[in-house]
Amino acid sequence: MPLTRRAFLRAFSAAAVLAPAAPALAGCAGTEDVPAVPFGARLPIPPLDRGTVETSGGIPVRTFRLAPQAGTHEYVPGKAAESMGYNGALLGPTLRAARGEKVRVSIENRLAEATTVHFHGMMLPAAADGGPHAMIDPGGSAAPEWTIDQPAATLWYHPHPHGSTEKQVGLGLAGLFLLDEAQDGPGAALPHEYGVDDIPLIVQDRRLDGSGKIAFDPSGNSLGTLGNSIAANGTLGAVLPVTTQRVRLRILNASAGRWFKFGFADHRRFHMVASDGGLLAAPLELDAVQLSPAERAEIVVELRPGESVMLRSFAPDLGRVSPPDAFGGGRDFDVVRLDAAASLAPSSPLPAAFGALPEPVDARTATSRSFTFSGRQINGRTMDMERIDFTAAPGAPEVWFVDNVNPYQHNVHVHGVQFRLLDINGAPPPPERAGWKDTIPLLPRERNRIAFRMPRYADAEHPYMYHCHLLTHEDQGMMGQFTVAS
Repeated sequence: MPLTRRAFLRAFSAAAVLAPAAPALAGCAGTEDVPAVPFGARLPIPPLDRGTVETSGGIPVRTFRLAPQAGTHEYVPGKAAESMGYNGALLGPTLRAARGEKVRVSIENRLAEATTVHFHGMMLPAAADGGPHAMIDPGGSAAPEWTIDQPAATLWYHPHPHGSTEKQVGLGLAGLFLLDEAQDGPGAALPHEYGVDDIPLIVQDRRLDGSGKIAFDPSGNSLGTLGNSIAANGTLGAVLPVTTQRVRLRILNASAGRWFKFGFADHRRFHMVASDGGLLAAPLELDAVQLSPAERAEIVVELRPGESVMLRSFAPDLGRVSPPDAFGGGRDFDVVRLDAAASLAPSSPLPAAFGALPEPVDARTATSRSFTFSGRQINGRTMDMERIDFTAAPGAPEVWFVDNVNPYQHNVHVHGVQFRLLDINGAPPPPERAGWKDTIPLLPRERNRIAFRMPRYADAEHPYMYHCHLLTHEDQGMMGQFTVAS
């Protein structure tokens, strides 16, 4: 059953172990003598927060409350590490709302430093987006609000202070934001009991030193900090007890710079049912799905009574990166062990299809823009908080050409929209990237073409961001901004 907040935090404090299949990783420097112990800690389930419904001007508003704050967390038993969390010491509650609802997020900053709360993947007004212009000083507060107007999806929230995003996310500021649609919608047959057969899975690599504390790479290497330990929902060596025939995993890669290629140790097939922005057209049978930082995938896997199977990250495909070990590739890591009960409750069969996705915008009538990612620059420029790179019309169709000219990987995230990936170097994208996306990988020497409509919210004052979501790159200026104005 879903854990209470008290049980969630108790589990975090009591059960941190290093996966035995997770040796020190390439790209890490310094002491890495973290003790290796077997899997066994129960996977904590972040508390589910549906908010409280209040009335404002005669309109019901679902209100959530978040308080970013400092704390401590034991990744290694008996060794407390500095951490940050929302409403607690690490990570944050899973927020949940439905399409058509007006929501408000009341934020109280209890940190000793400024922060923001960005709603990653949400289609919302720029003033509510929580980008680097929306700083909340220590002791300050904010209350962004908007109406949910997009399909059911697994989104997330995290800080976005320019220059210190990697630190704040790395210390634990992250949480999921789930969107629902009508109960009789196309996803109704999927496993949906939160914490039982519908499992949030926030995966982060953590670089831990010999005292069990989080460390950041001071060398400024090409990807930023790469961890020597893999945490799921803040716990190393986590085990998920499974009580149903099928289980749905909502996987978020919340790492600063590491790619993951998720599959199962026995290479069993599973079905991917959704990407960043919602359901695919139909369940997609795979044996692995690769996620760059900030990408999400919802997968459904079937288990047999009494069996155990390991969710593993296999060595990711990094294209022309060479040598891959120097850029976070070349290694396999165990993430979470799934232990099936001796008797499993039956699950509904997966539907054959969820419904065709809308056609992408017509490239012949869309505004075309080109973006070259190189070093820590986009189109030869680093982020300037006072510079607006371009202005677009509300709802206008856009097609962007996004090139990575570096010999190592980047990725790209666009605020306020969900887009479709049209092609990669002129070829159709793999089917797992054919749905709604807000973040895609940019492998070396690749050109990606994406299509979308600009947000419909006109606001000449508040900008949206586009940037690499490798957090060191973002902090060092690989970001631009645009406004939407009539």
